[in-house]
Amino acid sequence: MNEIKPPATENSESLQRLGEIGLSNFAPYLMNRIMGRYNADLRQEMTGLGLTTPKMRALAVLSVIDALPISELAVYAVVEQSTLSRSLEQLTSDGLVRRESDANDSRVTRIAITDAGRAAFDQLWPTMARVYSQMFYGIADDERAAFVATLKKMLQNIRKHDF
Repeated sequence: MNEIKPPATENSESLQRLGEIGLSNFAPYLMNRIMGRYNADLRQEMTGLGLTTPKMRALAVLSVIDALPISELAVYAVVEQSTLSRSLEQLTSDGLVRRESDANDSRVTRIAITDAGRAAFDQLWPTMARVYSQMFYGIADDERAAFVATLKKMLQNIRKHDF
């Protein structure tokens, strides 16, 4: 049975150096490599649609959770708010999203996907789904479910914003 260890601290004697862990065993490195490859595999299709990774992420999130405040969209899209703001300007001028005032707070601007934005995302989705499927090739459904459950636990451990 696996022992649950408390998180390491700066003064912890159990704190390992990256060289001791090794890149091939360091989860953040592996996750970055996977996402880098995933984004690279989508790049040609995105470029053809005039999209960048931040724009694609915004459209993907808005296709599921529409009319989000910019701050929440930045968290869900995993994009720095300054980068997202530039991307939203371009998406707005391309007619893929629109800005809406929040009904309850005039200081808040919500971002909503337009029909054109949904159509662009729908065009990209088959490629996203194919690359996603490739990532899990040869991995049993129960292993994938366990992996996703572990990722959710990890996200909960590091979550700074609850929406």
